[in-house]
Amino acid sequence: MRYYETIFIVHPNLNDEECKDVVRKFGGLLERYKGVLVKVEEWGNQRLAYQVKKSDRGYFVLMGYCAESGLVPELERDLKLDDRVLKFQTVKVSDHADPNELIQKQNEGKKQEVSEAPAPVPSQVPAEEPAEEVKADGL
Repeated sequence: MRYYETIFIVHPNLNDEECKDVVRKFGGLLERYKGVLVKVEEWGNQRLAYQVKKSDRGYFVLMGYCAESGLVPELERDLKLDDRVLKFQTVKVSDHADPNELIQKQNEGKKQEVSEAPAPVPSQVPAEEPAEEVKADGL
C-alpha cells in the first residue's frame, strides 16, 4: 500500500460539531474504499495567507492514510463536491508502507510525548535570601 497525507481546510463558519462531522465523513470514506486511516490531526481555526472563497480563516485538518492509488481520485472528488471544504492537497509520502507499522509508530510517539511532559511546578517555592554583598576596598 502507498502512504498519503491529505490536508484540507474546512469553512470557518461551521461550529466544532460540524467540523468533526466533516472529518468523520472523510475518515469513513477512506475505510469504505479499503484504506487504512493512520492519523488525523486537527490543527484548528487558523488564519489563511490569502482569501479562499471569500474567507480569510479556515479549520485545518491533516489526515495520514494508507491506500491503493485508486482511492485518492475518489477522495479528492468528494472533497471537491463538499461545499464545507475550502481547499485541499494530497501528497504521496511513500510507495510501500505497512499501515500497522505506521499506526504503531504513531502510538509510540503519543506515549513518548506524555512521558516527556514537564513535572508540575509547585505554586509556592520559598525564595532564597539574597547573599550579603562584599565590597572590595580600592576597586
